[in-house]
Amino acid sequence: MIYKIRVILDAKDDIFRDLEIEAENTLEDFHNTITQSFGFLGNEMASFYTCDERWNQDEEIALFDMSETGSNVRLMNETSLDDVINEASPKMIYVYDFLSMWTFFVELADIVEKEDGKSYPNVLFSFGDIPDTPPERKFESDPAVDMDDNLDNYDDMGFEENWN
Repeated sequence: MIYKIRVILDAKDDIFRDLEIEAENTLEDFHNTITQSFGFLGNEMASFYTCDERWNQDEEIALFDMSETGSNVRLMNETSLDDVINEASPKMIYVYDFLSMWTFFVELADIVEKEDGKSYPNVLFSFGDIPDTPPERKFESDPAVDMDDNLDNYDDMGFEENWN
């Protein structure tokens, strides 16, 4: 089966790529397709995240396991595209370059039969040019935490003076 997927840069302007890829390809193959279609070198860290219908981030699927002791993080080269995206769960989030935080919304648009003689993956349509710098992120802070509050009064913090 062939997945037709739209990959949209999270930016003010419309910038997206419509891609075709075999459902059995790994997420690493898909990562390479995305980076090439947007003109990135592909040499930065990246992760996919499963998400719900409202784009709420869930499980991470990383390009590499960066832990020293090994972890149970799923890896792109061990996960096929059809393991994480399908008609029932058609959305994912893709983040490329954790210092710049290029963030993309990935959505399954259609599933079709493989065409004989056609090579995959394939860029079906390209709209918009990637900006020189990633779109600015505005992270919301917890309003219950006052970062301007000084720490002169330790009595209210719940610590015993001689806790060790």
